[in-house]
Parts: sequence; structure tokens; C-alpha cells
Amino acid sequence: ATSWGTGRAVARIPRVGGSGTSRSGQGAFGNMCRGGRMFAPTKTWRKWHRKINITQKRYAVASALAASAIPALVMARGHAIDEVPEIPLILENAIESAQKTSQAKDILIACGAGPDLERAANSKQLRAGKGKMRNRRYTLRRGPLIIFSTNDGIEKAFRNLPGVELCCVSRLNLLQLAPGGHMGRFCIWSQAALEELEVIYGDDGKRIPVASMLNADLARIINSDEVQSVLNVRKGPPKKYAPKRNPLKSVVALEKLDPYAAEARRSCVRRDEAAKATKAVREKQRRANNQKYKKQGDDYYKEVSAQGTVCENGFAIE
Repeated sequence: ATSWGTGRAVARIPRVGGSGTSRSGQGAFGNMCRGGRMFAPTKTWRKWHRKINITQKRYAVASALAASAIPALVMARGHAIDEVPEIPLILENAIESAQKTSQAKDILIACGAGPDLERAANSKQLRAGKGKMRNRRYTLRRGPLIIFSTNDGIEKAFRNLPGVELCCVSRLNLLQLAPGGHMGRFCIWSQAALEELEVIYGDDGKRIPVASMLNADLARIINSDEVQSVLNVRKGPPKKYAPKRNPLKSVVALEKLDPYAAEARRSCVRRDEAAKATKAVREKQRRANNQKYKKQGDDYYKEVSAQGTVCENGFAIE
């Protein structure tokens, strides 16, 4: 497929050659073309995996194992374990010798895992989206996880049951113990597999997280007699002090520093109050004096402004 170039009033996109078919002349290769490639196709050298420290992964597996032994977390994850006699469920080593799928199904039903098996089987449905075309056509809920020590036929017996997964105790997988990051997988152990944990996580085995507190009931610890007997007596509220007064504004504070200055300030206040009380009288007297002196000034101005007798009859030059 090559472009037709310019001058033909069509886009310069590679076009299928030939004639005699509707495909001839159609655009090819471009991301805007039917049957073309996608824009910026994903590369196989993408960073698919993320490195995690070995100690962190071991701690995560140990935490997931501990969570699988708590019925509340197992039920919160969606597993139907109402008929299961105990969590974690431990069966005899004979389960590792099961050969037939029908035999494996009868074992799960007998130990109370039948409802969880049915829940997983009934959840199978077509996947939404293009994953149907990418080798993941169906979605399925997770059922029980069978953990064994020796494969004497157990894998072939249980592998065809929907939702059931198997794992060797020496190769515990975090993706199976906590699918989707949600801890609390319903695990069914063989006796040999559970005993193998003592070797894997024993004194000479892998280190596992150590609990910071043997008893996590903090309120009970605080209220215990052992703790309360050595505690100090409860302290009362802190003493409140009155705010410090400014002697420049408060006469009382000034009196503690300088009684004479305080008395001088009080006398000034008394003088101002007395002046304020007689202000109206003094204002009335000032106005009366102004009227009196104003009349005298007016009379004097009228007197000096009067026409004299020198030029009363005009000027006569002799």
C-alpha cells in the first residue's frame, strides 16, 4: 500500500493497490483507517513488573496466611463458609491422593465447602469489553484454595472444579492468598501442608512479622491494676493567671509601681471632671462677655466712622 501522492484531491494516506475489489483504493496502515494500526501501539518492552523487597513479600504472605484464619475476614471477602466446621479447614493427608474430580467434589461438599463451590460456579459469565477477544472470555469468582504438601494426584482431581485453585505449601502465592489485594481467602489445608509451615516459618526458617503487642486491647491494659498502681496522681487543670495590666492605661497597676504618679493621674482626672461639670457655666459667661464687648466695639466703630465737621460745607480755598 502506497500513497497516491498529491494532485488527486485525496488524502496522502497509503492506499491498497490493485483493482476489482472494494478494498482497492482504501486507506491502510494509519490509525484513522479501517483495518489500520492503533495510535502509539503498546510496546513489549514496557515495564511489566515492579521489584519488591523479598522481606516485604514474605511479610505479605505471612499476613495473608494469618488473615485466612479469621472467619470475619473470610466472610467479608464473600466466601460462603456458614457450613464449614472450622477456619482454617484442615483435612487428612488422604486428600492428596484423590484421583477423580467427582471424588474431589464429594470431599468439598462433605466438609461444608459446597455452598462456596456453587457460588463460584454460578458466577461464571462473559466478560464485558474486548477482553473476550484476548483469551480471557469469562469472569469467575474465586472459590476455595487447596493447599497441599505432596502431589499424589490432587492437582488433577481438583483442577477442573470452577473457582477452585491449588497451591503447594512450599510455593505459597500471594496472588492466590489475597486475590485483588483483599486478604481472607478460604483455604483448605492438608495435615502435612500445615505441619510443613512449622518448618518454613520455624526457628530456622523464614522470619515473620512479630506483633508489637501480645494483647491489643489497649483500654484493658491501661485500666489494669498493674498500670494504674504506678501512675502519677491525675493533675488538675492548669492555674489561670489574670492578664498583666498595663500601668500606662490602668491606675491600679500604676499605683503598685508608683503611688505618687497614680495620685497625680487621679488628680488630673478629678480636675478634668470638675472642668467638664462647669463647662456649661463658663461657656455661658464667655458668650455674655462676648456680647458685652461686641456692643462696645460696635459703638466705637460707629463713633469713629461718623462724618467730621471740617468738610461739612465742602472745601473752600481762600
